Amino acid sequence: MTRLPVRKTYKLFVGGAFPRSESGRTYEAEGQNVARASRKDARDAVRAARGAFAGWSRATAYNRGQVLYRLAEMMEARATDLTAVCSGVDEVDQAVDQVLWYAGWADKLSQVLGSTNPVAGPYFNFTIPEPTGVVAVIAPDEPALGGLVARVAPAIVGGNAVVAVASETHPLAAIELAECVATCDLPAGVLNVLTGHRDELAPVLAGHMDVNAIDLTGVVGDSAELERAAAENVKRVVRQSQDQSPWEIAKFLELKTVWHPIGA
Repeated sequence: MTRLPVRKTYKLFVGGAFPRSESGRTYEAEGQNVARASRKDARDAVRAARGAFAGWSRATAYNRGQVLYRLAEMMEARATDLTAVCSGVDEVDQAVDQVLWYAGWADKLSQVLGSTNPVAGPYFNFTIPEPTGVVAVIAPDEPALGGLVARVAPAIVGGNAVVAVASETHPLAAIELAECVATCDLPAGVLNVLTGHRDELAPVLAGHMDVNAIDLTGVVGDSAELERAAAENVKRVVRQSQDQSPWEIAKFLELKTVWHPIGA
């Protein structure tokens, strides 16, 4: 008897699980039926991110670096699967290397981005970076894997939780990456991946009052409406300006100044 293979289903990645869209909708991309996230799925992803943020932001920098290193290990182990859903082995290698690079910055951010400030008084004055909170990421369509990694990694390493909208035309790489995330010790909800139509999901995330920052790197064309929606709750709006830089991490951090009396 000829055995039929088990066909893979491409679902969402929310709260550490792989649910179908609550709407039951799918759309065809890259020859597969892929879950088409709804507005409610986006809200559920934000809720999962907010629930994970407290624990992840309090994790030590060393721990965050180790978790990202583990993600690079999982990506390396699944390199064949990742290669099959992106432009090729070079894109996978670059994405793995980028995760490793950002992992190495986890315990260096405070020294590089923080400072001890001179003040005219008997006080210590420190500036230290803290994570912004829940970050929405609109990933670029291409490169499907590298574009997502380049925007998600700098946000996560700084202690933020992320809701990412994957490439609309090439979403399979994002779900393969999510399967690596599911086994890399990243706490559930720190990274959530939505697949579907960007013009349906981006306005929900831009206007969501519990999203603290939005990365519009993947938005094609005029983003004025999204920026106006983000301004309703003074949401930080960022875009990628460098391929790989600690300043990409800084875009998702707030600088907090602390005063402490000398001798106390």
